[in-house]
Amino acid sequence: MQKLLGNLNKGVFFIMSAPAGAGKTTLIRMLTKEFDNVIESVSFTTREPRKDEIEGVDYFFISKEEFEKKIKKDDLLEYAKVFDHYYGTSKSFVTNKLNEKKHVVLVIDTQGAMKLKGKIESTYIFISPPTLDTLRERMRIRADISEDEIEKRLKWAKEEMKQIVNYDYNITNIDLQTSYEVLKSIFIAEEHKVKNLKYWE
Repeated sequence: MQKLLGNLNKGVFFIMSAPAGAGKTTLIRMLTKEFDNVIESVSFTTREPRKDEIEGVDYFFISKEEFEKKIKKDDLLEYAKVFDHYYGTSKSFVTNKLNEKKHVVLVIDTQGAMKLKGKIESTYIFISPPTLDTLRERMRIRADISEDEIEKRLKWAKEEMKQIVNYDYNITNIDLQTSYEVLKSIFIAEEHKVKNLKYWE
């Protein structure tokens, strides 16, 4: 029986980036809630779990030694060391989930996304705010941070938005529900790309 989403016998890999506060997390959670064949990629990290973080949902928490074994085995699509802790995306995790017919979404900053260009077949989606002023107001509402920190984040957001030209799609998140419908339509369209006909059930 044909479904709106989930008709392929192999999943599609999606890479999503956005400035902080643009709404990417909310949009992804809406998508994974509606479609059980869409999942968010779970990264590996060597840092300790924070309060309320769940193993296998927020991160896979492993030792530094285990992480460095993954580096040596070339099992990481990308990784970075931030404040003495490793963070990375497991190649085998993504591959296994795609083979389980799951569409996998990797939420990552633009620097990490550009490192993956050409390493794995994927669809690139950028979520942008209507304006930087809107982003500033969203940061003020949702984050307990100083004005200086907000300005730093806005400066970085400007740099990230310069990378939009390297993505396949851009969704300007003016209205959340409309943006969600656009995101959903991208996933549906990708299932129907001719290159994916070989995975049609």
